[in-house]
Amino acid sequence: MLTTSYWARDEAEPVADLTVGELLCDAVAAAPDRTALVAGLPHADQRRRLTYTELLLESERAARALLGRFDPGERVAVWAPNVPEWIVLEMAAGLAGLVLVTVNPAFRAGELEYVLRQSRAAGIFSVPEFRQNPMASTLEQVRPGLEELREAISFADWDDFVASGSPQQPLPVVTPDDPVQIQYTSGTTGFPKGAVLCHRGVVNNARFTMQVMGLGEGEVWLSTVPMFHTGGSVVGALGSLWARAVHVPMLAFEPGLALDLIENERVDAMGGVPTMLIAMMEHPDFSTRDASSLRIVMAGGAPVPADLVHRLEAALGIRFVMAYGQTESSSSIAQGRADDSAEDKAETVGLPHPQQEVKVVDVATGEVVAPGAVGEICTRGYNVMLGYFEMPEATAEAIDADGWLHTGDLATMDERGYVRIVGRLKEMVIRGGENLFPREIEDVLFTHPAVAEAAVLGVPDERWGEELAAVVRRAPGHEDVTAAELRAFVRERLAAQKAPRVCAFVDRMPLTPSGKIQKFVLRERLLGGELETA
Repeated sequence: MLTTSYWARDEAEPVADLTVGELLCDAVAAAPDRTALVAGLPHADQRRRLTYTELLLESERAARALLGRFDPGERVAVWAPNVPEWIVLEMAAGLAGLVLVTVNPAFRAGELEYVLRQSRAAGIFSVPEFRQNPMASTLEQVRPGLEELREAISFADWDDFVASGSPQQPLPVVTPDDPVQIQYTSGTTGFPKGAVLCHRGVVNNARFTMQVMGLGEGEVWLSTVPMFHTGGSVVGALGSLWARAVHVPMLAFEPGLALDLIENERVDAMGGVPTMLIAMMEHPDFSTRDASSLRIVMAGGAPVPADLVHRLEAALGIRFVMAYGQTESSSSIAQGRADDSAEDKAETVGLPHPQQEVKVVDVATGEVVAPGAVGEICTRGYNVMLGYFEMPEATAEAIDADGWLHTGDLATMDERGYVRIVGRLKEMVIRGGENLFPREIEDVLFTHPAVAEAAVLGVPDERWGEELAAVVRRAPGHEDVTAAELRAFVRERLAAQKAPRVCAFVDRMPLTPSGKIQKFVLRERLLGGELETA
């Protein structure tokens, strides 16, 4: 039993000194003829399939084509939904020693220009358009001002690009310490920064995530999250390689397509974020689809209310696990186990990952707190990013002199080491000198049948300094629920000061690319008078 909120590194399994390319080669050696990749497209006849051998051969050809245009260490962006070429490019860049810059396909001109300029990308791969976003014309608009961007290649011309490489082009020596990706943090509280991840970090984090979850050899993993997120390009793509599993990345999340893929590809396991899981259960086809193959669901990226855990396990007959992490930690920091108790699944994010030190510290003193006390969660180990790209001051704020990554998340750790996320440090509400944690109130609101989604945040108050505000999306059929009813519901279950004094209703929550609710956007709308409050 722990006497402080500190988890020593579990070194039972050593960190693997592998690159992305070496991981792919190992998977081919173990399962050359097994299906490695299935394109998760809406039409079944378009679902391209690649074996592990075919994936390696195409990735090597693409790597040689890359090296005909770029030097190892240069940065190449990818701006597309989850097309199969995205995954091939990820493997090819790893083999070629290039750094892949992942870009959200929903980005508009200003956002795209910022990422390409800040990352100093030498090239970009993209699709012509996606979901009414005219990507080709947007790229043409911003490209003249990007002096370092030499190449722009459309995935529509992928076959020609791959054929342009020389078979005699040697592949470089790549080391586990080399940078492999720059992922821009999705920013629930502000503008994104580019987290530089290395081969060792992403390869091992994917490995431990899938091992802890229990994905079996040859099983089918459905990626519902975008590839530009660590949940897609790390956990999904690289975790499937570790398990020698079948990776089915959805083109982009759509609840009906997710249900179709689960049924027709006989999906064994999947990952997602709470907003996606809620959308699947609200879909009209939910009760008629055959999801009997699905045995485990892992969620991450945002807190999962206890009521949703119970509803998922009951509705699907599956076992649910929670993963917690962030881009800067190569993905996962802590993770639940399939055989955890119902209480642990609902209230915690499990135990720290192997080969990571984890501690919870007092936000004022930096001292490790006692078990059960609230503090900032920090991690140290192979998983910590190399830093924010060309942002030394921001890097120093995130990673201290002893190598600890400060996550900015508030958490507790119990005597067993189980971690419970309380909220974001920047989201903690100080009302009259008392620290209030939105997550606790959101969990209570979510148990009300009229609440589909809820976000609790702080707004200025002359008397108390800050006051609690709740923004709620009503569940279908419950449009008549009032703010007074929800306020009374919370007051019956929590101390009176935790009942939100301000309440607003929305038809849709503003979300980050990875599905997290953007509280800073809601706060701006509240303060700007855009949302009607009660």
